Amino acid sequence: MTATVALFLATVLFWGSGAIVTSLQASASAPELSVAIRMLLVGLGMLGFSIATGKPITVARGDRPWVMMQGILFFGLAFIAFYKATKGIPSGIAALVLSSSSLFAAIASRLLLNLRISRRATIGIVCGLLGLGIVAAPQIFALHLNPQTLAGFVWAGIAAVATGAGTAIAARNQRRGVPIPVLMGWGALCGCGFGFAWAVTVGTSLTIPISAGYLAQLAYLAIVASCVTFLMYFTLIEKVGPARAAYALTVVPIVAITISVIFEGLHVDTRLAFGGATILLGNILVLNA
Repeated sequence: MTATVALFLATVLFWGSGAIVTSLQASASAPELSVAIRMLLVGLGMLGFSIATGKPITVARGDRPWVMMQGILFFGLAFIAFYKATKGIPSGIAALVLSSSSLFAAIASRLLLNLRISRRATIGIVCGLLGLGIVAAPQIFALHLNPQTLAGFVWAGIAAVATGAGTAIAARNQRRGVPIPVLMGWGALCGCGFGFAWAVTVGTSLTIPISAGYLAQLAYLAIVASCVTFLMYFTLIEKVGPARAAYALTVVPIVAITISVIFEGLHVDTRLAFGGATILLGNILVLNA
């Protein structure tokens, strides 16, 4: 039990702290390029892990388009959008909006996989969307005052939707029997390709800051907040089941907001607290549907 609790806490801490490190990296380099390099490291690391543990890394031909879609949405668009979100809003708020991805995963599962949405999940989706409105509405009404903040919320919303859709496709791929490290490996490489394509399309310079700070952030995000944390999370699923393990997703934004309060000066008022609690309640209902 002690080992399981430690695994849960470490997973939450690493994921929660990843938000502010993402914010630091997003301010130092173009998000699409940083994501591409990060996903290159994640992809090679996960495929290398699979090879080292004696597992095949091939994917059936019929599953390859789905793995590519998962990679583009989950490891490409979602991460780039989240990086861009942290340039307009505090990392803790971006993480809170991103946590609503479970709501969009339920909707995407219905649209893409024809899975029924239960009454409890429906209530959870409504609660989550209501909470998002409570958190973001003041910025929407004050568009003319702070367009950068509004852009941050829009990008965070795109990240949540892309993560939800990617999660639904990942569920389909896992049911097809594709091992999780292999899914992560090839998916991350597809996300890497998407990021580089984005960078070339918009004319981003393909150079990164060669500084100790940037490289340390990249290593932390690629190795600790991605490879290590995902492996811990999937180990947690094996130990306590997916429903209980998924509670980590509802605790991560609390950690991210706490870190944001300490290091970014985020002020938690009644509106933010109530909206955040409503989003987390929606997540819990959906995850237990």
